[in-house]
Formats: sequence, C-alpha cells, structure tokens
Amino acid sequence: MNNTLLLPQLSSASALGTLALFFALGFTLFGLVMSFLGGRRGDPRLAEVGRRSSWAVFAFMTLALITLERALLTNDFSVRYVAEHSQTFSPLWVKIVTLWAALEGSILLWAWVLALYTFLMSIFSRNDVLRPWAMVAQNLSLLFFVGVNLTIANPFTAVPVVPLEGAGPNELLQNHWMMSVHPVLLYLGFVGLSVPFAYAFAAMVTGRVGETWIVQTRRWTLITWIFLSAAIVAGGYWSYEVLGWGGYWAWDPVENASIIPWLFATAFLHSVQIQERKRAFASWNLWLIVLAYSSTVFGTFLTRSGIVQSVHAFGSGPIGFAFFGFFAL
Repeated sequence: MNNTLLLPQLSSASALGTLALFFALGFTLFGLVMSFLGGRRGDPRLAEVGRRSSWAVFAFMTLALITLERALLTNDFSVRYVAEHSQTFSPLWVKIVTLWAALEGSILLWAWVLALYTFLMSIFSRNDVLRPWAMVAQNLSLLFFVGVNLTIANPFTAVPVVPLEGAGPNELLQNHWMMSVHPVLLYLGFVGLSVPFAYAFAAMVTGRVGETWIVQTRRWTLITWIFLSAAIVAGGYWSYEVLGWGGYWAWDPVENASIIPWLFATAFLHSVQIQERKRAFASWNLWLIVLAYSSTVFGTFLTRSGIVQSVHAFGSGPIGFAFFGFFAL
C-alpha cells in the first residue's frame, strides 16, 4: 500500500514562512544601512528610520515563528522540518517544544529572540549618539541569523513527497517537561548578551568608552544573567533526571558552552562597579562583554558543527562553519 501523497506545489506554510524570512532579512539590511548612515552622518532622521525598521523585523520573525508552530500543531508534513521531527500522536506539549528540538527550529527561535531584544532595545534605550551604532551591531547579528535560516538551515523547506506520518522528535527531548523551559531560558540568556555587546561596539566606534555605555547596559546584562543562571539550573535538573547523577557535569559540551558566557557575564557585573566607582577597568569591561557574547557564538559552533559529541548536540553540517566564520568576524 502506498503510504505517501504526492505534493503538486509548494505548501502554504513553506511559502509563507520563507516569505516572512525574506521580508525580515530585507528590513534587517535596510535598518542596518539606515542606522549606519544615521550614526556616521549624525542624522537623527536616518537613525530613527533604522530604529523603526527593527519593528518590522520583529513582526516578520514572529510571523515565521507562528507559521512553523502552526505547521507542527496541525501535522503539516509537507514541511520537511515537521515531517522529520514531529508525529501525529505526540502530546501537545511535545509538538510545541519540537519548535526548538532540532537544528533549523532552534536557529529560528534564536533569530526571533534576537529580533525581540532588538525591538525592546529600540524602544527602551536612551536616544543618544550610541544608539544608532548599537542598532548597527544588532542588525549585523540579525543579518547572520536570518540569513542562516533562509539558506543552510531553512525550517520551511518543502518535501517533494508528503509522508502520512512524521519521524518524531528525539526521545531524549520528549521524556521530561523541563525541555519546554530550559532551551527558552538558555536562548533568552545567550541572545540577551547581544545588547551589552552592541553597546560595547558602539562605545568603541564612537570612542565613548567611559561610564555611559556601562550605565545603559548594566540592567540588560543583569536580566540576561538571571535568564542564563535559571537555564543552567534547569539544564542541570533535566540532566539529573534523564542522565542520572553527574550527567550534567560529565563534560557535556552543551552545558560547558552555557557556563562559559555565564562566567564572563558574572565577572562583568562585578567589574563594572569598579569602573563606576574608581574609573578603572574600562578596557577590561569591554573585553569581558565582547568575550561573553562571542563565547555564545563559539559554543553554538561547537555544538552545531559535529566537532564534539553530546546527547543533545546536533549532528555535523555546514552550519557549524558558518558560525565559526561569524565568531571570527
């Protein structure tokens, strides 16, 4: 008996999701150029256009995220990601968390969280000379992640032949409810470090490496540090329940990748107080926050490239080397 159905044309979910990513990439590039010109020329109108472009990016990334989640919930196996990582009879909560249970979906979640932070930064950040350059840095990160989602890690690729049933998610990722909490907290911590990094970038470009950027980023850093701390605790609890005692600290590369930026962020939160009180460690603080954000990218390279093995690292593929190139840049 034939267990497949021929797909005559591109599915609506694949088309809508890919189109949303294209628009997000376009507005990201537009916002990058406008913010750069606004900062370079000191033109507040151009900087304002660049700032508001982040709203469109967030809207289209949200549309892409909702599209993939809907495809998972409705068992739309015409989308390759759904066919390879979901099943009809999976519990509702498993279908929801399948969004970030595999490579393409996890990168989409990363890009959406980055768009969220950029949107929030555009609203709550102070309107000064640093903001356009901080928006440039955020848009550079967005350009990479959205670009990766559109090319080598597209979650909306359509299948030529639609299966009647999907392969289902990784068993280790559906046997404990903590998987609905741990990855989201981890991404909120990882990606949140992009905001203080963006302001460190802006401080170096403008030469204002004093206390201004420190004051504006301390609260952002503290919030992301709390998310990252909670993610580490949640990951430890999951590993203890699934892998047994010692599973979390068995030199698992994914967990080590999360502890390294946490250490840098912790050191940064302490040393900024010295800079504020004694006007010391200005260069040290710049390097700490650069290393904190860079280590999240490097850790993602390790766990996505197949170079190291882990019970919840993804297999080898071209995405690892793309992340290494971004880390080097």
